[in-house]
Amino acid sequence: MKLSVMQENLARGLQVVSRAVSSRSALPVLANVLLRTEDAGLKLTATNLEIGISYWVPGKIDVDGALTVPARLMADVVNSLPSGERVDLDLENPTTLRIRGGRHQAHLRGIDAEEFPVIPSAGDRPTTRISQKALRRALSEVIFAAASDEARPILTGVLTRFSGDQVTLAAADNYRIAVKTLSSLDPVEETSVVVPARSYAELVRVLADSDDPVDIMLAQSRSQIVFHLEGVDLVSRLIDGQFPNYQQVLPTSFSTRAVVEREEMLKAVRLSALIASSAANVVKLRLEGNGTGAVGISAAADIGETQGEVEAGLEGEGVTVAFNARYLQEALQNVDADQLALEFTGPLSPGVVRPIGDDDYVHVIMPVRTPS
Repeated sequence: MKLSVMQENLARGLQVVSRAVSSRSALPVLANVLLRTEDAGLKLTATNLEIGISYWVPGKIDVDGALTVPARLMADVVNSLPSGERVDLDLENPTTLRIRGGRHQAHLRGIDAEEFPVIPSAGDRPTTRISQKALRRALSEVIFAAASDEARPILTGVLTRFSGDQVTLAAADNYRIAVKTLSSLDPVEETSVVVPARSYAELVRVLADSDDPVDIMLAQSRSQIVFHLEGVDLVSRLIDGQFPNYQQVLPTSFSTRAVVEREEMLKAVRLSALIASSAANVVKLRLEGNGTGAVGISAAADIGETQGEVEAGLEGEGVTVAFNARYLQEALQNVDADQLALEFTGPLSPGVVRPIGDDDYVHVIMPVRTPS
């Protein structure tokens, strides 16, 4: 292998794929990045066996070849080379890579490329395509609600249902549910898969804030899913199992509703969370009933208490509901809307957060039972 690339392009590629490098694997090769000449450039690939990321770096190839080298060390070396200049990569022997940039060079010992796991690549025809901007926004509004506890692995994933020209994303743990529906560019037959929330979090990092499409493909084995955008492939394993029927717990009506400014509500909840975090992490919302009024937000603990109000348009009955401060705060800070509707059917029934002007998103939070 012998080729030349630009330092900034190589550094960017290593930054992207390093998110998939395994740090705790028993297989030493998983701590490495695979370098392989391909398509008139250098293909970088890393994997932790749950996700794999490939990134294409344009370059001038003199001799084809492949090798894996320690990913973190490779990135540190390249970042230390002069920016804006050419970097030359060549194999001095089958397992030693020489890196030259400007008046500097380094030699890295690696592992044969044949020991690196095979990562599926994008096929010729996508299953469907979605605007990168739309998918990025949708994932940001959903993935934070997935469970982090591995006790129920299925809940650490995001249900992804393809149906016609629509894609529905749903994430849930034992205390909340987030559901978002968005349009795809190509209609497909109905199918559902569960993608690890961690994989989607990495996908959000590489999606651009543009309307350019991301191609989505299911592997023939239906055990992996591939996301392809210009110069990048992200491959994720899928989670086996039956995702809970979240639809049966989504409230279909309300007895109390408040329309609030999202930023003002978020500031008030953050303030109360400072006190709540020292006790049971509970904040209370108080709605007085019909009319233009306010939502009261409060928290109390041994170290002190907070009380505040946020202007709101109210309808329905008065109610006081207690929530986990973190869950309420995460819902408010991740929903992309200026105004939100807060809907309730009673002090012990789930609360619903809906963005005003977006009927394709709903977030449900279970209340906390308090002594009073």
